[in-house]
This record gives sequence, structure tokens and C-alpha cells, in this order.
Amino acid sequence: MGCVESMNYEILMRDGSFKECRAYIKEHFTEYIEVQPGFKILDIPVIGIPPIAIGLDRDFIIFPYTKPCHGTFLLRVEDTAEAARLRAVKKST
Repeated sequence: MGCVESMNYEILMRDGSFKECRAYIKEHFTEYIEVQPGFKILDIPVIGIPPIAIGLDRDFIIFPYTKPCHGTFLLRVEDTAEAARLRAVKKST
């Protein structure tokens, strides 16, 4: 994919800090993975203050996304293949 604007996404939080996004994911999702900046989700490198939490909820991926000049958003995107890939990464760590 590679472009958030072309995805069907839901915004769970606007203008949150990376710490707030991480806390939200840990509080609301029982399944998550923590990654370092530069890790790619849907071919998009995530940026932020490590560790960056990525939530998993069935086939949905929940991750922070920073849009220059607009701030950081916590997005929810459905992608079965990417959710499976993230689960495989989680198992290998």
C-alpha cells in the first residue's frame, strides 16, 4: 500500500503524543507488538519515540502515524495480510 491517504482508516486519537498513543493501545488492545522507529507497517515506516506500540484486533492494525504539519494520529486500518505478518514478527521476537 504505502500511502495512508489511499487507505480506508479510522482515527482513534488526534494530536496525541507517542506516549499517549502507546498507553491507549496497551489499555484498549490485549494484543500488541512494540517496534523501533523505522519499522514498516503497510510499507510505511513509523516514526516516534521508542518503543512504538502497534495494536492488533482481529484483522485491524492500530498504529501512530505522524502527518507533517498536522500532528500525530492513532489510526485503525483493516488489512488481513499485514495483521498476519505482524503476528509472525511478534512470535519471532
